[in-house]
Amino acid sequence: MAGQDLHGQGLGQGPLSDLLVVDLSRALAGPHATMMLGDLGARIVKIENPAHGDDTRGWGPPFRWPAGDGHVGQPDEGDEDARESTYFLSANRNKESVALNLKDERDREVLLGLVDRADVLVENFRTGVLDRLGLGFDTLMERNPRLVVLSITGFGHDGPEGGRSGYDQIAQGEAGLMSITGSAADDPQKVGTPISDILGGMYGAYGLMAALHERERTGKGQVVRTSLLAATVGVLGFQGTRWTIAETVGRAAGNHHASISPYGLFRCADGAVQIAVGSEGLWQDFCEGFDLDPAMPGFGTNPERVGRREETIEIVEQVFADWPAEKLLARLAEIGIPAGKVRSIDEVFAWDQTRSQGLLIDVEHSTLGDIQLPGPPLRFFDGDTETTFRGHRAPPVLDEHGAAVRAWVAEEREGRDG
Repeated sequence: MAGQDLHGQGLGQGPLSDLLVVDLSRALAGPHATMMLGDLGARIVKIENPAHGDDTRGWGPPFRWPAGDGHVGQPDEGDEDARESTYFLSANRNKESVALNLKDERDREVLLGLVDRADVLVENFRTGVLDRLGLGFDTLMERNPRLVVLSITGFGHDGPEGGRSGYDQIAQGEAGLMSITGSAADDPQKVGTPISDILGGMYGAYGLMAALHERERTGKGQVVRTSLLAATVGVLGFQGTRWTIAETVGRAAGNHHASISPYGLFRCADGAVQIAVGSEGLWQDFCEGFDLDPAMPGFGTNPERVGRREETIEIVEQVFADWPAEKLLARLAEIGIPAGKVRSIDEVFAWDQTRSQGLLIDVEHSTLGDIQLPGPPLRFFDGDTETTFRGHRAPPVLDEHGAAVRAWVAEEREGRDG
């Protein structure tokens, strides 16, 4: 694979450290896919528009400015070029940035020099854009037959609406996710994170790994396609089969499960807790733990409780009414009922359990100084020894690695020509 003989900015460690990835994507789905590969050691060269870079560099507030005396810098008038978007920082760790104008012949030659040596290329342009730039899949594969290309669109590459542009919330609505999210059927809500984009990136990275594995057998690359629509429909899960098998249309049901009861958010004396009574055995334990009759008429089985969900919620909340949340959670843990609180984002990252899983990492940004980022969700072990790579790099500023990469491409070209 290409990454082994590259000098430059690669991490040099991790299970994918022998891969070179050219990232032509922007916004979130494609960048999330390449960040996943970068977290595992792949060398990611992110190609950005010289004028403004990735779209997400301008998405905010909040922004952060370079630190002066150890504190977060404050913006000066006309200082927008110095700021960094927290949105961009969320999806671009472990990457190099090179600013290229793909309509400029010299910059195209730099890109093609990277393509010639790359293992993977990722793009999320609208269908046909790469062809108009003279960088269609046939051209790319002719130059590098071992190249694996990931192409992500909004609604698919073909079909009656294949040309539509796609943004996360549009995809959440069109793929049915918003119709099953919210307090009730007439209250559709988007998920609080750009989940269609992130899922598109995750499915894309999953497809890339399969294509790279197949390349080991065939010696040939291929094109992997997915879309925000496909990724979101792909996780509808039981809500999908409720329709395809039972012809029942799922609707938003607030914070309670559509097929299990009691399972959801329940009020208590000073707030609320969540419980998941996911089996009849747990229902038995729950009732015994709170002096209820598990065989009470109309509530003895899960289908009965689902059919009388509002009454089940009322029974549970009557039991919880005199319990403060912390004591209630302790009691639920004592009798073996899965339960938890609803944490705010700051509480999540302050939680010892989150930190113990490597989900918060310290990196040194070239202009912001020391910052913390959410960490990758995978860990690796060799027997009892953890081998997870921890040497992550901060997201780059625009064209931070442009000179080094251009020099490397020129050196490689001179070596071939010589």
